[in-house]
Amino acid sequence: MQQKDYYEVLGVSRNAEQSDIKKAYRKLAMKHHPDRNSNDKDAEEKFKEVQKAYAILSDAQKRSAYDQFGHAAVDGSMGGGGQGFGGFSGFGDVFEDIFENIFTNGRGGQGRQSRGQRGSDLQLSVQLTLEEAAKGKQIEITVPRHVTCDSCAGSGAKKGSTPKQCEMCLGAGQVRIQQGFFSIQQTCPTCHGEGKVITDPCGSCHGQGRVRESKKLTVKIPAGVDNGDRVRVAGEGESGIHGGGSGDLYVQINVKSHPIFERHHADLHCEVPISFSTAALGGTIEVPTLEGRVSLKIPAETQSDKVFRLRAKGVKSIKGQTGDLLCRVVIETPVNLSREQKDLLTKFQESLDSSNSSHSPRSSSWFDRVKQFFEEMKF
Repeated sequence: MQQKDYYEVLGVSRNAEQSDIKKAYRKLAMKHHPDRNSNDKDAEEKFKEVQKAYAILSDAQKRSAYDQFGHAAVDGSMGGGGQGFGGFSGFGDVFEDIFENIFTNGRGGQGRQSRGQRGSDLQLSVQLTLEEAAKGKQIEITVPRHVTCDSCAGSGAKKGSTPKQCEMCLGAGQVRIQQGFFSIQQTCPTCHGEGKVITDPCGSCHGQGRVRESKKLTVKIPAGVDNGDRVRVAGEGESGIHGGGSGDLYVQINVKSHPIFERHHADLHCEVPISFSTAALGGTIEVPTLEGRVSLKIPAETQSDKVFRLRAKGVKSIKGQTGDLLCRVVIETPVNLSREQKDLLTKFQESLDSSNSSHSPRSSSWFDRVKQFFEEMKF
């Protein structure tokens, strides 16, 4: 039987580039693979035919010989064509490409020694007072971390020696396992994907390339930070591996609770107790702010829970917006009254009761609602 032209089998021209040949082969191999076409003898034969064509055209020397002398020049190199799938040198290539991203995370089968690995980021929490968070502060912190070993400059090998190429994977960091029709790549168990092994480890880092140390840092906390904010200090995390860059340090801000103020974004809230007489007659009181004391005018007949807003007396946030101070007044009931004081209050209440005017608008309104509630309950 006359054998088919290998270029026709793959559907490419005679001057096709290797990339085009490989692309055509992958497409046909997947199409006719026996696992996809069970009990289909024609598909199996076509699969073998495609394999055979690719084994010749993917090899520069065999392709050159085939171009000059045809099938006669290359048929012997195939071992008679009767060795089955394992006899075709190109079989593993297509599955290497297909499964490459799955088993190597897109590294193309190259060992990790070909590129540095960035160090891990670190996070450290600090506690600040509300005043420190609002105004900013420089703090001193101690950061435990891994840094590049000075003795071996990060190589992990003893000074004067160097890591050697792994004999198992030949420096690739990956090994290929044949399982039936599939060629699967996985991390080399000898070098753990590094591509190199250390036969004479550094005495300082024991072959790790990094050592543990604590470093003191001065970190500037910007004014206006809030609880839960993070300040990034570039390059002060863990050192990288194989020349990779260092990670970053993140300083987590925790603001302590304040005895007077509560912060909500840029605004400050506080509760201000006032006397019964001040609420009734009005007056001026002093209230605290982060910059000092300010005067707050209380108008006559002020009711409890009235909120007074002091503009721009809050916190200036890191975005540049300045909040307000919101003071909620609470009328304080006098305690520990003397007999004379009690008598005066009794007379005062009697004068209110005998008056034709309503001196308690909230109370009158509440009792009216209660009265209506009970009337509506009657059947």
